Amino acid sequence: MLKKFLFITVIYCLIAPSAWALKSVEEQRKDWNTWLSGLKKEMVAKGISQKTINRAYKNDYFHEVKAVHKFDRKQAEFVLTSDVYVNKLVTADKVSKARKHYGELKKKYQKLSDKTGVPLNYLVAFWGVETHFGYNKGKHHLIDGLTNLSYKNRRAKFFKQELYNVLKIMDTYDLSGEKMKGSWAGAMGHFQFMPSTYNAYAIDYDGDGVADIWDNFGDAIASAANYLSKLGWKPHEPWGQEVILPWNFDYSLVGLKKYKSVDEWKKLGVIGADGKALHLPDNAAAGIILPDGRRGRAYITLSNFRRIMIWNRSINYALAIVTLADYTASNKKFTPLYEKSNYKLTDEDILKVQHFANRTLKAGLKEDGRFGPKTAVAVKKLQQKWHLPPDGVPDYALLNKIKNYKSRADFMPPPQPKKPNKS
Repeated sequence: MLKKFLFITVIYCLIAPSAWALKSVEEQRKDWNTWLSGLKKEMVAKGISQKTINRAYKNDYFHEVKAVHKFDRKQAEFVLTSDVYVNKLVTADKVSKARKHYGELKKKYQKLSDKTGVPLNYLVAFWGVETHFGYNKGKHHLIDGLTNLSYKNRRAKFFKQELYNVLKIMDTYDLSGEKMKGSWAGAMGHFQFMPSTYNAYAIDYDGDGVADIWDNFGDAIASAANYLSKLGWKPHEPWGQEVILPWNFDYSLVGLKKYKSVDEWKKLGVIGADGKALHLPDNAAAGIILPDGRRGRAYITLSNFRRIMIWNRSINYALAIVTLADYTASNKKFTPLYEKSNYKLTDEDILKVQHFANRTLKAGLKEDGRFGPKTAVAVKKLQQKWHLPPDGVPDYALLNKIKNYKSRADFMPPPQPKKPNKS
């Protein structure tokens, strides 16, 4: 659930050392202590007890080198292909382990699944993707990491709110800071809940007085089921399926929120990837998505797919979850996705698209090199202006248009030859 660093920041850091870096350690310590003192007062004013503050910050708390900032700023090449992403997260080994855990957990947690309406194979899939079935829950001290990320960081406001939620957990259950461990960005436990998610949805399943999502698997899986249920999971409804689009498909219809009933999609010529009719409820609201554009795979997705994307807003992440969930509950032989020779765009490419959309469309995009829903909307508008297939996914055809752009006149359709006058 955790991402990375902007290309533009790398360039900036190379040419302009920060004021922080130019200060002596003594000056840095003074600035830090002043800020930390204000942070503690702010947390107490929000309702955190002084006892918890003292417990969280019990030592001479200062870090000259902030490793978590490096994690937050590190961003590998941005890859759009969903096949590569899914194949990395869903492997033969992971499918085998998921099926083994699924068989074991059914005996103990099937009633939980029935009560919440969230199928157990999906819960196992989330567990496998998030922490490899509990093997990698994260070893970072959350107080340490989130405090540093709340200081002079590009997302300081977000991390400070998550820090408050960690302190609230400690306050509520009288826990020590040593218990608060997880990923560098604050995700915790078997299912990698952010602290704010924990405070909203965590459950004390065994009734021992603490919703322990770190070391008590019953509490962890019940909390995950409660979270998905409260997000609006529809029991007994499938997530969707891979499809083939008709040759004359209107790409302006693509989008998670471009709903039509399954029956309407059928009438437009959409069929399953196996060449057969869609095997989904005819009246279900569904949208078509193209994770890699019109040259890649196409999927029809229903409500539960969108619920998964509330957990993590990445389409590729959601595809990994549903792929692993489908394998977990079946005996189908595992076969990795065939990785089509599709284009790959870097974060620098996406940054160019975002900058251009802001300049020409006043799109108001955050120029961060990440391809999200708002960027997809802007891309579709650019494609429509240039009379490209509007699938909402940037490719080299769009990048070339941007590279050769001179003025708004480029958006105009080419002039049509006049019809000869009839004599």
